[in-house]
Amino acid sequence: MISLRASRNCLYLSGVDPVLIRIFYQIVLFGTLLSLAPVTTADVVRPALVEINVNTDGTYRVEVRASIEALLTGINAKYKNTQDSPMAEEYDALRVLVKEKLAEAFVPFQSRFAEVIELRFDGERVPLKVTDVDIPEPGYTKVPRISVIALEGAVDRTVTSLDWYYPASFGDNAVRVRQVDEVNEKWHWSQWQWIRDDERSEPFSLVEVFSQPSIGHLVTTYMVSGFEHILPKGLDHILFILGIFLLSLHFKPLLWQVTMFTIAHTITLGLSASGYISLPENIVQPLIALSIAYVGIENLWHKSLHNSRLVLVFAFGLLHGIGFAGMLREFGMPDEDFLAALISFNIGVELGQLAVILMAFAVVGWLRHREYYRYAVIIPGSLAISVIGLYWTVDRVSLV
Repeated sequence: MISLRASRNCLYLSGVDPVLIRIFYQIVLFGTLLSLAPVTTADVVRPALVEINVNTDGTYRVEVRASIEALLTGINAKYKNTQDSPMAEEYDALRVLVKEKLAEAFVPFQSRFAEVIELRFDGERVPLKVTDVDIPEPGYTKVPRISVIALEGAVDRTVTSLDWYYPASFGDNAVRVRQVDEVNEKWHWSQWQWIRDDERSEPFSLVEVFSQPSIGHLVTTYMVSGFEHILPKGLDHILFILGIFLLSLHFKPLLWQVTMFTIAHTITLGLSASGYISLPENIVQPLIALSIAYVGIENLWHKSLHNSRLVLVFAFGLLHGIGFAGMLREFGMPDEDFLAALISFNIGVELGQLAVILMAFAVVGWLRHREYYRYAVIIPGSLAISVIGLYWTVDRVSLV
């Protein structure tokens, strides 16, 4: 008869070789986590950022910041990352093109792009024409290349409102409007409208000065953004937090590590978002991956926490903070409420980290004080984290 029981070092079934049970645990957990590895080697599908300038001289200019590679291959919001799409290979081929070649590839698509999106003033659609395309060099190919597509035209000066439509086939988008008074050198930005599910924007008034968003709206927006940067989008940050969690058999050491990580990434998040420090993605992203690998390897090497662990977690937190700031720069930060937005985003990040820890507790936390915990959970989990981290490091070091 086979029954479940525990020995000093492992959990096994009587009548079954305990070595086989250990191998089974390790293969299952290792395989599960390793299967996630390609997720962050792909480009994350990001929403387009749209800014519409309406000038007092009767002209308008629309600037769409989006991935031309994603537009050409039809990779939109229904995919979390480019590798989920059947057009992944085509996307990768476009992603490494020099900017002149990508511009050539985009030319036949420009007319369709201008026809499908819609800009309406007082309910009347106006013609759109692509007048400029600014494509950066390929650079670090492990992150999306964001190009700026400009469309311009003229409109009656008496119009009082506008609305915007960006099809779901192109992806999600966020749009805001700027009223420009060239004579007095003044302008007013509207709030961002985040649009999903193939919907049209709410009308933007062109006769009222745009009011600043309420502090409640701003806090909520940036907290949600920070949380989503961890769950579900931040698999690399999730694995780092899990690496911290695995070796912390007691709550107090775990709290200390998370606190040090939080303080560290708050410092560099603020400095980087403010423009005081900056590191290129091709340096930051491989180092973040390496930090994940190191934590996993250290869990395998040490059976308990040591004092230098806090120093290492703090140092790695400084690095992760710069990674967080990259997302904030894309999202945009309000000049008037910069500090409130920064704090709100950081709170969202902390809530995301807390959610990861709580889920980890729910899954394996009840086993932490069992004699077989190290062999059944720490070793296979840390091994998987180490291999994934090393895989990402090598992958992200490559520039092509």
